[in-house]
Amino acid sequence: MTRVAAIDCGTNAIRLLVADVVDGRVVDLDRRMETVRLGEGVDATGRLADAALARTFATCERYAAIVRDLGAARVRFVATSASRDAENRDVFVAGVLDRIGVEPEVISGDEEAALSFSGATRGLVGGEPPYLVVDIGGGSTEFVLGTAHPVAARSVDVGCVRMTERHVRHDPPSPDEVAAISADVDAAISLAAEAVPIEDARTLVGLAGSVTTAAALALGLPEYDAARIHGARIAAVDIARVSDLLLSLDHGGRGALPPMHPGRVDVINAGVLVLRRILDRTGLPEVLVSEHDILDGIALALAED
Repeated sequence: MTRVAAIDCGTNAIRLLVADVVDGRVVDLDRRMETVRLGEGVDATGRLADAALARTFATCERYAAIVRDLGAARVRFVATSASRDAENRDVFVAGVLDRIGVEPEVISGDEEAALSFSGATRGLVGGEPPYLVVDIGGGSTEFVLGTAHPVAARSVDVGCVRMTERHVRHDPPSPDEVAAISADVDAAISLAAEAVPIEDARTLVGLAGSVTTAAALALGLPEYDAARIHGARIAAVDIARVSDLLLSLDHGGRGALPPMHPGRVDVINAGVLVLRRILDRTGLPEVLVSEHDILDGIALALAED
């Protein structure tokens, strides 16, 4: 048994998993998320904002205490889309090192994709390979095709935060804004398809908050329930229905939906629209939803080192 801590810092949220890895199985001790919006404004300015860094560093201090208290023997901090794009990422790196005690790894999109695939598909029940794993983040979306292991991957710069900041000026979004997001997403899917033969996929596996929130809404859950969401198979028509609902509601209406996390209210429209366009492009009838993702992939890799 190996006790490890995995931290994933993306554009929208920073997440922590402390777990024991036993015979290739991840046993959670603590799994949590805080919305820090590290990537706020990065698409326009190319820099991490001071306020965003302050929010992120405050969360790092809380996570460091949890990691220390639970006695994780190995710790890995992975930083993804926003910190890849930022010209002042050295400030971010120094701040994390000072608080967590390990240097954040600003990984490539391809490595992010491989870790997400490993975490999502290990022990996956249901679906038929090849799997197309899509990890819809705040700044980017990873496409990974594989069976037991990934065979092709591509990261593209469409995510719920980036698309919202780039295109949305009205609440709810105007038809022209929805069309602009859709056009960006469709172009990104075509770019991903140059490296990833998405037409070979038999099962679409969806990861991250936009997907799991869409699943919770499609299932009509009275509150967010990870146990019911993990492994759920949500029909493409139901994702389209949820997308239409979200696009019809303003901020207050979206926030009043029972499973909605407050940190996703302003960007969920774009995130679910990304998933909808992927389903439309692949023609697959459903998405298999996984609550296991890059955190699990990091934990497994730490235990194997």
